[in-house]
This record gives sequence, C-alpha cells and structure tokens, in this order.
Amino acid sequence: MTNKSLAEAEYNQFKLFLEQHSGIVLGDNKQYLVRSRLAPLMGKYDLPSLSEVVKRSMKPTERHLRAEVIDAMTTNETLWFRDKYPFELLNNALLPEYSRLGRPLKIWSAACSSGQEPYSLAMTILEYQQRKPGALPGNATIQATDLSPSMLERCKNAEYDSLALARGLSPERKRQFFDPLPSGNMKVKDNVKRLVNFRAHNLLESYSLLGKFDIIFCRNVLIYFAPEAKAKILRQFAAALNPNGILFLGASESISGLTDEFNMVRCNPGIYYQKKS
Repeated sequence: MTNKSLAEAEYNQFKLFLEQHSGIVLGDNKQYLVRSRLAPLMGKYDLPSLSEVVKRSMKPTERHLRAEVIDAMTTNETLWFRDKYPFELLNNALLPEYSRLGRPLKIWSAACSSGQEPYSLAMTILEYQQRKPGALPGNATIQATDLSPSMLERCKNAEYDSLALARGLSPERKRQFFDPLPSGNMKVKDNVKRLVNFRAHNLLESYSLLGKFDIIFCRNVLIYFAPEAKAKILRQFAAALNPNGILFLGASESISGLTDEFNMVRCNPGIYYQKKS
C-alpha cells in the first residue's frame, strides 16, 4: 500500500524549497494540496511514498523529478477573457491609443498557464483590426511566458477540450477563431497563433532578454509570492515597461506598500497601473 502522508517537518522543508525555486508560497496545513498534485509522481517514478517523492525532488541530482514537482505545484487553472474588463479596456481605449504610435505594440502575458490569456489578447487585437481596417499599422506581438514546460507545450499545441472551451468563450468566437478536430477538441487558428510567441521564464530571474513592453498582464499570480518576491517582480516589471507602460494585475491584487513606481488608474470597472514617467 502506498503512503501518501507527509510529516510536518517534511512539509515545512518542502515549503521552503518550493519558495526558493519558484517563488510560490504554500500556506500552513496545505499538505492536501501537495498530496493531490504530487501523488501521480509516485507511480511514474516507482517511489513507495509521497515522502520519498518530496525528499528526492530536493536533491540537485534529481533534475527531471525536481522539474516535474515544481511543474505540478505551479500549474493553475485559467479561463478565456478572464474578468472581461481588461480586454474591453484594451479594445475600447488602449488599442486606439497605441494605433497612433505607428510602431509594433508589444504585450507580455506573464505566467500564461495553458494559454487562454495570450490567445484571448490575440483575439481582441484581431477583432479590433477587423472593425478598424488599417489600425495598428505596426501590428502587435504578444510574448507569453510560464515556468512550466508542460504548460508551454499545451500552449504551443493550442488544442483545447470542450471543458476548457466552455469557460469564457462565446459560440461566435469559437466559430471565428478555432478549427474543430475529429476528436471533438478544437484548435486555435493560425492567424491567432501567429501573434503569440511562447517561452519559458521564471519571474524571479532577469527580464533583460525579454525586451521592453507597452503592456504587461500578470494577473492572479503575485498572490502566490512572498512580499519581498512581489516587490522584486514589480520592480522588474517597471524596468521592462516602456515610458507610461501599463500593468494589469488580478482583481484581488494590490501593489500597496510594495512599489512606488506606478500610478493607479481607475477605469470603472477595474483598475490598471501606469508606470510613472
């Protein structure tokens, strides 16, 4: 019989390990989360207990297991056009403004999970261009990043099942932006995929290779980080933004007490943060 329990000391050690390597902060008594996420790896690696999975993942020599453990612990659910207002704001106010620049608009979707956010951004841009031919003369590019190799594979594959497609997509958008597959799944069309580039990136590491952006989306991600890590990430976001660049965070996230490099802009509904000039 397999042993899926984890002693308090082991859990606390793993918590520290996870924070150091991914920035994710697990609260107290979240053993059930570790159990549900990591139990499948016991069978895959033929290990007798959850304790053994955790112990081995912390060894630098166990690179593959370590990567899979971090992957499993940092994977989050997402949906299409989440919270609606950032995409409406992009469509109604920001894209008309950036159209006047005459250069490519650069957007970063940070911690993009299984790809719904960057593809929703691409669809918003295509809808805007359909409504206003000749808009965004320099076009737009979306850089999407995530820590998880398995998530990035799913993003690039761009294939979604009926459960994922039911979360936030209108029938009209399904028709316009997806191709049906024999399996019953649907695949994102090439004109949407062309706007998005995916790459692996850890938010705790340097952003210099990513370049500069006009807009950064990093929503419902900072809630998982400790305050010092949040402050560091926000500092790096400010440095990665062009003058007056815009940062979207999740509806329940705040930068209060973490940075003074942004002004808060209220939009009703919703808010965004603009880099101080």
